[in-house]
Amino acid sequence: DFTEMMRALGYPRLISMENFHTPNFMLVSEVLLWLVKRYEPQSDIPGDVETEQDRVFFIKAVAQFMATKAHIKLNTKKLYQADGYAVKELLKVTSVLYGAMHTQGGERAELPEEDSTKFKFDLGSKIADLKAARQLASEITSKGAVLYDLLGKEVELREARTESIARPLEINEAEKVMKIAINSVLEEVQKTKDMLNNVALDEASLEAKIEKRKLELERGQKRLQTLQSVRPAFMDEYEKIEEQLREQYSTYLEKFRNLTYMEQLLDDHRRTEQEMFEETANMLRLIQNRLKEEEQHLLKSGSNDDSDIDIQEDEGSDSEGDLQIMRHRISTEALLQG
Repeated sequence: DFTEMMRALGYPRLISMENFHTPNFMLVSEVLLWLVKRYEPQSDIPGDVETEQDRVFFIKAVAQFMATKAHIKLNTKKLYQADGYAVKELLKVTSVLYGAMHTQGGERAELPEEDSTKFKFDLGSKIADLKAARQLASEITSKGAVLYDLLGKEVELREARTESIARPLEINEAEKVMKIAINSVLEEVQKTKDMLNNVALDEASLEAKIEKRKLELERGQKRLQTLQSVRPAFMDEYEKIEEQLREQYSTYLEKFRNLTYMEQLLDDHRRTEQEMFEETANMLRLIQNRLKEEEQHLLKSGSNDDSDIDIQEDEGSDSEGDLQIMRHRISTEALLQG
């Protein structure tokens, strides 16, 4: 239906529903601009849709134009989608133009130039009018709700109203009531006058207090200036002590740095001594193990030679072996002691 209506209205390009299977904002904007020009040739809606901000402004301008001129409410979100949902919104405008063309006997519906010049679209003024209309609509709704509540109470208040109207008015009672009201009003007036007089008195007292505070402030400022100009008696001693304190602090910093440096050297020295002690202990352990192995080897070799030598020679050899073992032990003990 949309494509047939657009063809009947005289759109220069061919449109198919396949064009709206995917979002096609350029085609939708072109169709919208053509429909607006078709409805009112003198419209001044910008056709720039390069950036996102321009597209949003274009959609808003078209929707406001259709709402104010043709009284057609368009869904801007669906128009911005530029897909099949946008066709439904475009169909609202095309159906109006198509129906107008048929009512005029098949001729193309165009608005006259006089109406276009008379009702020229002004975006700023229409927005202000729209806000005023919304405010008035909200006020009408609230007033209507209040009126509805009051009319609901009419049944209860009708009897009391009729009774008060039917009751005869007594002049003496009315005069008493009026006198009471006049006296109350006069009392209120007198209270207001007394309050005004009290305000004047309070204002005068406040002004006196302000002047007093100003004088005290001036005296305090003068006292401050004199104290700032006079040099205290202990200032010389204070500056001397401050200089000594500065010298002591520099000496303290120097000693602290030296102490830190010496502690670091001491730690390094202890670390090197510990490493040397560990190396010496490892070396002595290796020498001790080696001496034990040699001692065991000498003992084994001495026991194997006993069968080939006489008893005397055996005794001599045993004594020599014992001497060598003793020498090794003495040397080992000396090394361990060292």
